[in-house]
Amino acid sequence: MERIKELLKKVLTKEVIFYIIFGVLTTIVNLVVFYILTHLHLNENLSNIIAVLIAVLFAYFTNRKLVFNSTATTFKENLKEFYKFMIGRAFTMILEIIGFYLLFNIIGIQEFISKLFITILVIILNFFISKFFAFKK
Repeated sequence: MERIKELLKKVLTKEVIFYIIFGVLTTIVNLVVFYILTHLHLNENLSNIIAVLIAVLFAYFTNRKLVFNSTATTFKENLKEFYKFMIGRAFTMILEIIGFYLLFNIIGIQEFISKLFITILVIILNFFISKFFAFKK
């Protein structure tokens, strides 16, 4: 039991807890924007694209300062971080699409299990990409 407590202390750092909190808030932003736009009778696919873009921007700004405490100050530094963040998210989005296809269509794992597994993998990868690539100190 003591080993589990020690492991949790190492894993559940302030950074990880904030990443989880703002990840949940990012998801809520995505869903709320999608809901509002579709109820304003905007096309569902366009609503989804706009909702995802706004959610990713929300994730960038919250992760930048509140999770990873970016020290970038100049316009060039901020632009570089933004670019790296977006490249990281584009990479994991492609990985998510390919990974789901492989798990569901090729291997034959049930669709929800495939989606859940690949989503968890993407969340973990996004954390490490943000921490060690986009917002490294």
